[in-house]
Amino acid sequence: MKIDVTIPMPDDGGNGGAARAFVFTPDAGAGPWPAAILVMDAPAIRPAMFEMGERLAQAGYYVVLPDMFWRAGPYPPLDIVKARAGDPEMGALFAKLRASTDLAKQMVDIKGCLDWIAKQPQARPGKVGITGYCMGGGIALRAAGTFPDRIAAAASFHGGNQATDSEDSPHLLAPKMTAKILVAGADEDKSFDAAQCQRLDAALQAAGLDAEVSIWKGARHGWVPTDMPVYNHTAAERHWDELVRLFDSVLKQPA
Repeated sequence: MKIDVTIPMPDDGGNGGAARAFVFTPDAGAGPWPAAILVMDAPAIRPAMFEMGERLAQAGYYVVLPDMFWRAGPYPPLDIVKARAGDPEMGALFAKLRASTDLAKQMVDIKGCLDWIAKQPQARPGKVGITGYCMGGGIALRAAGTFPDRIAAAASFHGGNQATDSEDSPHLLAPKMTAKILVAGADEDKSFDAAQCQRLDAALQAAGLDAEVSIWKGARHGWVPTDMPVYNHTAAERHWDELVRLFDSVLKQPA
């Protein structure tokens, strides 16, 4: 079941307010269920994201899908294919949405979600899981390093720029993480190549984390959402199996 909600966000320099978000709960039972945050990809909120929220919920989770572009105000559906093909209207919309957030604001939003989840009676008290896609993959990893006392499991699928030379690269937060980690990079993806994969894996292992980092051969950037041109059914189903296994192994254990 999907419920539209608004999540109060703290003031981060004049940008405080209420973020649009969506909650998904299992069809059976009344909870409380272990909680998980699903971080969208760059094409933003759309039916494919709702499908993913519903599916994760039916695996036994209280799922929160925040709109990471809420500061931009209401927006029409984003057609990423047209944007990449040079459509000026879609390109302008995409630029506006991406400009509405940044690394600091993303962590403000994740904190807002964590604080809100902690007050929900249908969400089981304790640490939560987080999974992200495309740009959401880096957000999930960064959240694990920013809120180690609140995130027990973090997954990133076809995420990019997760172990770069930048001083704010997510892999540099590895020493602060405590979560169990799963990272699945896309094949032939310049934003997360073999060198980044090795660097991220080394950082997580050096931090003593229970982590699995790999690039899935044959799965291109964006393979999970069903509306993406590169959607790969086999790899997407593998993603669901491994994601649920990750969350179950940590979030469904007795307190």
